[in-house]
Amino acid sequence: MTKNGILCEINDKKIFLDPKKTDTSGINFVSHAHMDHLPTKNGGTILASMETNKIANLRGFKMQNHLEKIDDYALINNGHILGSKGLLFNDVFYTGDICTRDRGFLTCDEIPKCKKLITECTFGLPEFVFPKLNEIKKQVNELISELYSKGIPVILMGYQLGKAQTITQLFGHWSPLYFHDSVKQMNDLHNQLGVPLIEGMGYSEAQNQGLLDKKPWIMVAPMMSEKNNFLKEMKSKYGAVTIGFSGWAQSTRFPFGRRTDYSIAMSDHCDFNELVDMVIQSGAEQVYTVHGFVEEFASHLRKMGISAQPLRENSLDDFI
Repeated sequence: MTKNGILCEINDKKIFLDPKKTDTSGINFVSHAHMDHLPTKNGGTILASMETNKIANLRGFKMQNHLEKIDDYALINNGHILGSKGLLFNDVFYTGDICTRDRGFLTCDEIPKCKKLITECTFGLPEFVFPKLNEIKKQVNELISELYSKGIPVILMGYQLGKAQTITQLFGHWSPLYFHDSVKQMNDLHNQLGVPLIEGMGYSEAQNQGLLDKKPWIMVAPMMSEKNNFLKEMKSKYGAVTIGFSGWAQSTRFPFGRRTDYSIAMSDHCDFNELVDMVIQSGAEQVYTVHGFVEEFASHLRKMGISAQPLRENSLDDFI
């Protein structure tokens, strides 16, 4: 682990895993196009999926020297968002952000066998066990139905990239359906990339045509603060009720996961049990934990008899 992300040096080769700044001295692997994983500048070869490249371009980062395939480096579909990949190389598997739970168009490949595993553990505590997707669909559909019967418009909120598309796929049968303009832009790109999402009008156009005055309606929007001007207007002018989707809603200890009128525990990451199962499936002799509850999850794995430790600066020396 370095200040520029994870660096692996094997057989005189360097591979930078989700670096903050790409480096000319090796291969730079970008696992997906969430902003916290995109580099801030170009330099050197970038290994990433075609979808990640396209989405990154939409988000303002145009990859130079981009490749989708390099010999001896296998991209593994990790089910997090469209185009997200893990990386298998030299008996090392880097999961990136991963979700082994199928969610519509998002699926995960079989976990590859490896000797060393570098895994995220965003939800690496036992309290984070998420409900099944069918349970979520039933709960939310019943809630929307109740609000609709009272003429109340509903805003479904999740990350603009990833969760918003899952929400669209799960609840796009409601009508009329509108989208925050940023979500519509991302949904349109998904459709161009072969993901069939129902099309709908952006809220700006709907508002200009007076359609939002005809209640009820449903809208898919990014997760945002209740102090956001858009959200304040939707609530004050139209009486909209918000339903937020976040894995953090599973625990009462993290109030930022429940910033909406109703909160649903749904995530684009593995829950605790799925993380444990993924580690077991990998058969790894050594596990390094990154991003999340690194100490707690590594400790749990050690109690299971699995060699595990948080990945800290210079802790990959044994890779060399």
